[in-house]
Amino acid sequence: MAPRPLGPLVLALGGAAAVLGSVLFILWKTYFGRGRERRWDRGEAWWGAEAPRLPEWDEWDPEDEEDEEPALEELEQREVLVLGLDGAGKSTFLRVLSGKPPLEGHIPTWGFNSVRLPTKDFEVDLLEIGGSQNLRFYWKEFVNEVDVLVFVVDSADRLRLPWARQELHKLLDKDPDLPVVVVANKQDLSEAMSMVEMQQELGLQAVDSQREVFLLAASIAPAGPSSEEPGTVHIWKLLLELLS
Repeated sequence: MAPRPLGPLVLALGGAAAVLGSVLFILWKTYFGRGRERRWDRGEAWWGAEAPRLPEWDEWDPEDEEDEEPALEELEQREVLVLGLDGAGKSTFLRVLSGKPPLEGHIPTWGFNSVRLPTKDFEVDLLEIGGSQNLRFYWKEFVNEVDVLVFVVDSADRLRLPWARQELHKLLDKDPDLPVVVVANKQDLSEAMSMVEMQQELGLQAVDSQREVFLLAASIAPAGPSSEEPGTVHIWKLLLELLS
């Protein structure tokens, strides 16, 4: 029997996925430029700055212009890319870091999520790109634009762990100098693999010993008190150390 041709719906979905990936790539290039060039080197900001308020007529004094203080220097930005298969907990990780309550249930990211977190010396921009199969093709286009990669893995998803390993090593090969933080999430589940098993199954023991690759345990839950577990704090502290 001859194979049935693809239906119009399947073709439409494939075309939509390709368009979405192209839009993501264009937006990223617009924000971050090419190569290792940073936005602060070009004097640009991710979002447009708010226009200053003009003084009222009775507030304005020409002599004040001579004593104006110099404008405060803008903080430098650091970029962190958050990747992983769909359902690993990337969106929840970003929400917990930004102080927002986690969403109930699993809501896949079809595009990207972002959050900006200020520190004393710089601002950290974290960008999450969806982990569905039709978006993973574009991951490698972004790794050369960031300072640190966070790769989130579902420790209890034994069936898809080989896929996570394959995608992780593609990214490792793309940029040999990029620091990588692998988050073994959902360690609180009974079916979760141990950290020793995670290291073996992800092939981290074969990574060059000179490379900065870290494996951290976490239990970032969609809801409940465990969403504030210490693992998230440890990940954030490590990111600050790598970005400083």
